Amino acid sequence: MTLLTGVMILGLLTIVALLVIRLGPAPRPPLPVLPEDIVLPEGVTMQALTIARDWVVVVTDDGELLLYDRASGRLEQRITPAPASD
Repeated sequence: MTLLTGVMILGLLTIVALLVIRLGPAPRPPLPVLPEDIVLPEGVTMQALTIARDWVVVVTDDGELLLYDRASGRLEQRITPAPASD
């Protein structure tokens, strides 16, 4: 009876260990990379990147949106957020 209890405890610990190993934290996905033909303005740091069919949208530290043409890599538009009103 003692041997059976020990084997059951060992089996339960094994199952718990396997669940912890298999269901551990998921690896973080790689960050998107800015296409090589797109050059950010001087002093601008990218915080987010969205790549659409025709556009590449970069969000900067200041919250500014930079819209680039995906085919040419040319900066098409800069959108500056309006100041927050209290």
